[in-house]
Amino acid sequence: MQLENRTVIVTGGAAGIGGAISRVLVRRGAKVVAVDIDAQAGAELETELGDDVAFIQADVGLWETAELAVDAAVRRFGGLSGLVNNAHASRQAAFADLTQEMWDLSFSTGFVATRNFMLAAHPHLAESGGSVVNFGSGAALVGQPTQAAYAAAKEAVRGLSRVVANEWAQEDIRVNVVCPMAMTAGVSEWSKAAPELYQQSLAKVPLGRFGDPETDVAPIVAFLLSDDAKYMTGQTLMADGGANKLY
Repeated sequence: MQLENRTVIVTGGAAGIGGAISRVLVRRGAKVVAVDIDAQAGAELETELGDDVAFIQADVGLWETAELAVDAAVRRFGGLSGLVNNAHASRQAAFADLTQEMWDLSFSTGFVATRNFMLAAHPHLAESGGSVVNFGSGAALVGQPTQAAYAAAKEAVRGLSRVVANEWAQEDIRVNVVCPMAMTAGVSEWSKAAPELYQQSLAKVPLGRFGDPETDVAPIVAFLLSDDAKYMTGQTLMADGGANKLY
């Protein structure tokens, strides 16, 4: 299988896009350490995937959570070859209305968590010639209103990823970024609460739909973690149906 004998940490890995990634990685042969604040979703994931997944309920913004996840990967599965920094919590408001608490939430769960998990995983990724997949966002690329804290943290992640891709290349560690547009539970709720804005966003997607987390986004992450992408690093891949384009 594509990811046989690989162990991957997935932050936010129990539900939404992260849960879809965890499921696809296991189907493709990987062992997964899923880190998530949602205890119920984590328990359901463990029941579904059995011994191929280890769930850790914790705040991804804390350094000790990153250490705990890496330790779990090594103790339970014998090593670590991949890291997916998917988790990110944020609150939306106009730039002038964002509170310090909103800024702190976005950066601690997005940028700081990504930094911490990369640092904690680095020694083991260097041993395995591993792969890191970080998450950006089209909201940052186009400057979507009310998304200042989220967009700023996402672009910080992309900038960090490009630098580390260059620095860690000599250790055969690859670092890439995925920007998804997917029909998660949150997007579904937003589509009902703000149907006009949802239709405006949908109209910008050439393929005419929001992606499915499991069939449209997770396989791209699996590809980046695999040897099929061994000559790719420092790249941003748009899993968004063509809505946003990088030149």
